[in-house]
Amino acid sequence: MNTVDNINFAGKKALVRVDFNVPLDKKTLQITDDARIRATIPTLKKILNDGGACILMSHLGRPLKKLKDDGTVDFEKHTLKNTLAKVSELLGVEVKFAPDCIGADATKMAAELKSGEVLLLENLRYYKEEEKGDEAFAEKLAKLGDVYVNDAFGTAHRAHASTAVIAKFFPNAKCFGYVMAREIANADKVIKHADRPFTAITGGAKVSDKLLILENLIDKVDNLIIGGGMAYTFLKAQGFEIGSSLCEDDRLDLCLELIKKAEAKGVKLLLPEDSIVADAFSNEANYKPCNNQLIEKGWMGLDIGPKAAAHFAEVIKASKTILWNGPMGVFEMTHFENGTKTAAVAVAEATKNGAFSLIGGGDSAAAVAQFGFEDQVSYISTGGGALLEYFEGKTLPGIAAIGL
Repeated sequence: MNTVDNINFAGKKALVRVDFNVPLDKKTLQITDDARIRATIPTLKKILNDGGACILMSHLGRPLKKLKDDGTVDFEKHTLKNTLAKVSELLGVEVKFAPDCIGADATKMAAELKSGEVLLLENLRYYKEEEKGDEAFAEKLAKLGDVYVNDAFGTAHRAHASTAVIAKFFPNAKCFGYVMAREIANADKVIKHADRPFTAITGGAKVSDKLLILENLIDKVDNLIIGGGMAYTFLKAQGFEIGSSLCEDDRLDLCLELIKKAEAKGVKLLLPEDSIVADAFSNEANYKPCNNQLIEKGWMGLDIGPKAAAHFAEVIKASKTILWNGPMGVFEMTHFENGTKTAAVAVAEATKNGAFSLIGGGDSAAAVAQFGFEDQVSYISTGGGALLEYFEGKTLPGIAAIGL
């Protein structure tokens, strides 16, 4: 794989696409989770230790889609200046900040950058050309550096100017950073070289969100565990009463097809036999355990039940490879966290006993962090959407632009 290890950056300015799209506290604009920044530090240190300089480019949120009430861009909320202190702290270098990502100021600051120095450019998404994959915009960015490094797996599935188009301006001077390299290697370990039994745990709200990955996984796994809101569409498809639980009625036939496909392939497709149901979507609602074959009207499933949690945990602990994407319930509410927490405990135990576990970003990563198991799993992906598309078998533009 073509990574930063293949290049000596001495005397070179590395233009690094990072993913600093981190969550901020709405009131203080302080970073609430710096995992994505921490993940890219080894790449940046490699460049600096070689004697190179780093020019960092990233997006933060969707400033042109989430305008203020008066129709203007909320620069205070979306400026990458909000990440500057944390990047400087973690890198141990006082990072300079360019008030734009292209134009005279950015060009001047990049030109004056010395070896060992770091410059962070302003939010790429202040320009509509970034998400449009505009070639002229990509060329302006490209002129700022000597080498292009893509270390932003979270946006690898987007054909944006800074993630895919820009690479063509560096035909012989482009590579992956360590984040990208790790993400690809760990995803390939699961999808192409899995030790058996291989168990995939899928959850979340909708079948439609996970349709392609479910179809792809049935060809690869031994066990497919389905929890979360999406389980109720499968249950209704089988003729069960699901009360007011989340359901996609237009996906019922599809769920039956997936069940049949799994059966034909010899894959165990596991649905929860019970739930914790509530009479409202609230932690203050009345709640109780319930058999999933008959959930009363006015009640909705918000977590898998104790029998399902125990059964799923047993299967997980007997696995050698585990892929987890999506929670088992509304784990953000304490009354409905047990299913997700039980799964996390089982994944950690299996990992301790030699299994390889990959947590697929997004809510799954948040759950693992919430329950304190971050250091007890094999790998936590930094890019939920990108990882899903990779597992769906799609070619990711950010990977294709560099080439393995």
